[in-house]
Amino acid sequence: MDELDSAIVAALQADGRRSNRDLAGALGVSPSTTLERVRSLRARGVITGIHAAVNLTELRRPVQAMVTVRLRPQSRHIVAGFRDFVIQLPETLQVFVTTGSDDVLVHVAVASTEALRDFVLDALTKRREVAGVRTEVVFDHLRNHTVSPS
Repeated sequence: MDELDSAIVAALQADGRRSNRDLAGALGVSPSTTLERVRSLRARGVITGIHAAVNLTELRRPVQAMVTVRLRPQSRHIVAGFRDFVIQLPETLQVFVTTGSDDVLVHVAVASTEALRDFVLDALTKRREVAGVRTEVVFDHLRNHTVSPS
């Protein structure tokens, strides 16, 4: 990653819908150079996708929560299977496999606290490998959309 690659990554994180011509103009390079660099960043796995940020309230999912899950027995197979199961649920935004007393952290968005209760009881705790859950409602959620290369 050189300075131009870093500048391209930063610019696309700020606005992934920019045209190649606009991006090139902002960076002071030719459109062909920018296009070649963006293709290279994608091929190298630096840029893995461009996504739309959505307003969860407008999607009728205003309640967010972090649900920690303890699994038993602990094994790579059990953890991976649960991770793969929970990421497919429509309520799930993100899944983190963690260390410590809990094994998985699930970030969810649902319509109401009742829907959150139903998600935990009907989708999670019915699984045999789930030994315990702890749910914490999120009051505010901020996200840093720009990550600088180190």
